[in-house]
Amino acid sequence: MNILGLAIGITCCLLIFQYVSYERSYDKFQPDSKQVVRLRLDSYQQGKLAWQSATSYPGIGPALKRDYPEVEGFCRLIDNNVVLANSKTNVKFKETKGYYADPAAIKMLAVRLVKGDPAKALNNTNNIIISESMAKKYFGNGEAVGQRLEIRDANAPKDYSYEISGIFKDYPANSHLIINYLVSYATLNSELKQSGDTSNAAETSFGWYDFYTYLQLKPGTDLKNFESKLPAFCNHYINSNEWNKTNNVKNTLSIIPLSNIYLYSNYNQEAEVNGNGRSVSFMFLIGFIIMAIAWINYINLATARSVERGKEVGVRKVLGAGRAHLVRQFMLESLLLNFIAVVIALIAGYILSPLFNSLMGRADSTGFSLRNSYWMLFAAIFIFGTLLSGLYPSFVMSGYKPISVLKGAFKNSSRGLLLRKGLIILQFSISVILIAGTIVVFRQVSFMRHQDLGVNINQTLVLDGAQTLKDSLYQNSYQPFKDEMLKQPGVKSMTASSTVPGEEIYWTAGIRRLNPPNAPSVTLYHLGIDYDFIPQFQLKLAAGRNFSKDFPTDEKAAILNEQAVSLLGFKNAQDAINQKIIRRDTLTIVGVVQSFHHQGLQKAIDPQLILLRPNTRNSYSIKLSGNNMAKSVAMIQTVWNKYFPGDPFNYFFLDDFYNQQYKADQQFGKVFTLFAMLAILIACFGLLGLSSYNILQRTKEVGIRKVLGASTQSVVYILSKDFLMLVLIAFVLAVPVTWWIMHKWLEDFAYRISIGWWVFVAAGMLSVFIALVTISFQAIKAAIANPVKSLRTE
Repeated sequence: MNILGLAIGITCCLLIFQYVSYERSYDKFQPDSKQVVRLRLDSYQQGKLAWQSATSYPGIGPALKRDYPEVEGFCRLIDNNVVLANSKTNVKFKETKGYYADPAAIKMLAVRLVKGDPAKALNNTNNIIISESMAKKYFGNGEAVGQRLEIRDANAPKDYSYEISGIFKDYPANSHLIINYLVSYATLNSELKQSGDTSNAAETSFGWYDFYTYLQLKPGTDLKNFESKLPAFCNHYINSNEWNKTNNVKNTLSIIPLSNIYLYSNYNQEAEVNGNGRSVSFMFLIGFIIMAIAWINYINLATARSVERGKEVGVRKVLGAGRAHLVRQFMLESLLLNFIAVVIALIAGYILSPLFNSLMGRADSTGFSLRNSYWMLFAAIFIFGTLLSGLYPSFVMSGYKPISVLKGAFKNSSRGLLLRKGLIILQFSISVILIAGTIVVFRQVSFMRHQDLGVNINQTLVLDGAQTLKDSLYQNSYQPFKDEMLKQPGVKSMTASSTVPGEEIYWTAGIRRLNPPNAPSVTLYHLGIDYDFIPQFQLKLAAGRNFSKDFPTDEKAAILNEQAVSLLGFKNAQDAINQKIIRRDTLTIVGVVQSFHHQGLQKAIDPQLILLRPNTRNSYSIKLSGNNMAKSVAMIQTVWNKYFPGDPFNYFFLDDFYNQQYKADQQFGKVFTLFAMLAILIACFGLLGLSSYNILQRTKEVGIRKVLGASTQSVVYILSKDFLMLVLIAFVLAVPVTWWIMHKWLEDFAYRISIGWWVFVAAGMLSVFIALVTISFQAIKAAIANPVKSLRTE
């Protein structure tokens, strides 16, 4: 039982260490990860924090390098999402994991070129470097360097293309960025100029904040000291802007080391969905807890058996064994048991690793792997735990006096009883915490998945919008495409929008009321829709109306959500109707929609400005009926290819896409529940062993009670009550600790459950039930035994 408990505990610890090792390995492959930091931009409006963004202004990097000697270099990245095609083979894909990038990005982000010159690959206009996988996708086994990829974008100049100047190894998966290609930053400047922007905005702007800005700091730079200089920088370059002063807007900058971004940065416009450092630390702690429970079992059983082995110790001492000899013997036993357990655990870890990786959503990784630092940590914990778990029983047993133990003075002794009771209380306190924690995690995840979103995303197929046709041709194709789609069986409705629920909105602008004239500007998140968006997604109007073709003036109209109404200072939704707001021009508010969750419940609802954009082409949402989705998709693709042959057909189901936001929390819930159950199982092993030994010690007592007329129920009660009392004490101690831990975990969610009293009652009752089931089997067995046989035990 000891070996099994230890083996399960060590296996759990190894698997948890593997998970933690991987989560904390993000961006550690970068040789300069300690010197590279990313900027975060915070905006305060009217003294309140309005938003925090992982992106910032493009003018910041050059200015910091110019003004601060600590800054050795910088690079900026901004999304480059286009349809790319090999015109020779007409292989085309919509690409979403590429960026315009400064040349310094190659070194700063550890992009490893296998072909091309890293010093020159991103120096010239229209240069692109692509990953090995992307090269194979477009060119097969042929040479890609020197070839061109054509831009299929309605806004791009005719015959516009990128020249491939380098190929890099596929970017590691354990990065806060997914990089499939990088386009030279000079290309962005060129494209802006061709579109008529002569302001050099991509170099000097302090108003366009969609750029990831990385700084290469000189070795030895004190990060806190450098960060303390940024407020003065912001005041000089950003907050001194007349618009910011007029609207009482203040910006601040913060830095975060590259290796911390994945776990400790979860702000607007993150490049990818990041992890949760608090959850990872929580799992790390559970690994230690499970190991501790297994070793507590060992100490409990060893000290309990020390009485049984007292005569052995007495005999050895009479025959000349010294205390040091006995300590070595018992320590060797401990080491041997732990060594057998760790061998079993290593084998189990390798066998179970693929299943565990799949549970964690890491299908790309099937083997067991730990970074060296975690192997060293595990070895240190194992050695320390083995010594600690063997040390106390060794000194207890080796300290027995031979005369006393040989006379049987320690038979039924209470020696070590206080320690064993304390360890049982500790074990079951942990069990209560884990049971209650499992309930809270499950309820929070369930709450997020089943909460009314205020928007209907069911049976909705979303297509990436057509991008290759110029505006005039697009108008001649889109409406016939929509008309034909609506005639297809199973298609109930169709709408176009700039984003769909589940997507982060990057389109923002400062908005203010026309009256009063001195009203401050606030940031609103923009959603462009056509006439059918609100009815299709079943958004509810709190006041006013939807956009309508019956009102030609709706091109200058706006619909707000309830958060925007409040932020702009209107008394209520009805008060906002027909009021004027200033964007670039004056808009009339014609409607207010009730609050709906455009993103998951981890985030607060953003204040939204909804604009009529009937020609928007980012996403097409199609509401379907029926169950044969594969047939519907094939039918839709046929119609798509008829009207948009130059665009790739990309689609996803909206409910699946939306629920991806909860994937990390669901995985955490599964893993937490699994290891909580295993920890409780290991605790039960200890309780079972200890109760078995206790009942063995009281065999004659049970026989006497039975002879004197005690019922089976009363004997079971007598044998169980002491253990159950310890479990109840554990429950009382665990409740405040559980509340504090889970309250801290729930703080990461904007919308969260409250921790009701019944959670603790349920956890307590379950822990008592588990303990009762564990103990009662042996207690009942002893209670129904023949009392004559019990009385003959000695």
